Amino acid sequence: MSFEVVENVLNINATAIMTTAMAAVLLLIGYFVKAKVGFLTKYCIPAPVVGGFLFMFVTFAGHMTGTFKFNFDTMYQDPFMLAFFTTVGLGASFQLLKKGGLLLIVYWLCAGVISVVQNAIGIAVGTVVGLEAPYALLSSAISMIGGHGAAGSYGSTFVKIGFAAGKEVGAAAATFGLISAVLLGGPLARRLIVKYDLHPDENDNFESDIDQINAASKEALSGLDVIKNVTVILVCMAVGTMVSGWIGKLINMSFPTYVGAMFVAVIVRNVNESFRFYNFSFSLVDSIGDVMLSLYLAIALMTLKLWELLDLLGGVFIVVMCQVLFMALIAYFVVFRILGKNYDAAVMCAGLCGHGLGATPSAIVNMTAVKDRYGMSRRAFMIVPIVGAFLVDIIYQPQTIAFIKFFVPAASELVG
Repeated sequence: MSFEVVENVLNINATAIMTTAMAAVLLLIGYFVKAKVGFLTKYCIPAPVVGGFLFMFVTFAGHMTGTFKFNFDTMYQDPFMLAFFTTVGLGASFQLLKKGGLLLIVYWLCAGVISVVQNAIGIAVGTVVGLEAPYALLSSAISMIGGHGAAGSYGSTFVKIGFAAGKEVGAAAATFGLISAVLLGGPLARRLIVKYDLHPDENDNFESDIDQINAASKEALSGLDVIKNVTVILVCMAVGTMVSGWIGKLINMSFPTYVGAMFVAVIVRNVNESFRFYNFSFSLVDSIGDVMLSLYLAIALMTLKLWELLDLLGGVFIVVMCQVLFMALIAYFVVFRILGKNYDAAVMCAGLCGHGLGATPSAIVNMTAVKDRYGMSRRAFMIVPIVGAFLVDIIYQPQTIAFIKFFVPAASELVG
């Protein structure tokens, strides 16, 4: 970490290692504060959110006073996310995926339809309040589902055709969406669970099947077994990144690296089940995934620029507020019932709020907070990551491009 004064502002420069260390400390602070403040546990607010938010307000104070600023190196943030999705893939036995069956398809279609409605809300509300179509769409599925990456990409496209605030509006909307995602999901699921007195279904053999499939061997893991499990994660990350690159070239558009890693991991897990190349440990891989996810989200939140929300003025603010309200209502009154009106459905609604307003890691951390409070839902943890990380894009991307081509003709050539 280094310090320098630039234009009377103290710049605190954190290396990648220091940024990660700070995130880890904030994560522990989040757990400590959550344990001491009852309502945070009661309403299923995730620990990384608590720690990240506390620091986010520190950086906000520095920006507003013009006295200091942090410059973070987030080099490890994407590898943490990549590692997390790899562990998700390694947890996906085909025996379990088949048990997801119809519920996976139903959840996927719900998420896809929601993405279409989000864009329709953006255009409709934007028209009423006099907001230009590019900014309305940047405040819709692009930022809500696509997150900061999609917001930046589409925002740059709109800048090229004359909408100068495209990148700022996209960043602000994505920031608002991410914050809303991690604050809405847990409390909404908690409300459903309490209202309908829901509990994990102990009579369903789904849980016992999963425990049997993922059961560890009776022998303790040796040091070599641990190394093999970690090596497989790293190899899946590397090969998955290459696969994503090949797919991106094939379809002539960017393809998320973590999706490739996740599906390579699924293949490796299931091949290993048949040939037993190494002693796979679900508990070890699952624990590594939890750590990677927590560190990823802690870094993501501690480095958020809260002042970007100052760009949410007028029509943009109204649109994003409508998006959050819509997500809360659709999840609570509609999707919960479509998914079965049970405990699994409540937990999946927490995940839906996460990746429908922010990002898939937000979905998982929402569900983890609910799981820690009320119990595990294996169906939710199996289905939501697959849909949020990849399947929803099959619907979200084409229909978003169609909206852009129809309402922003000048951008047609730039978006394909």
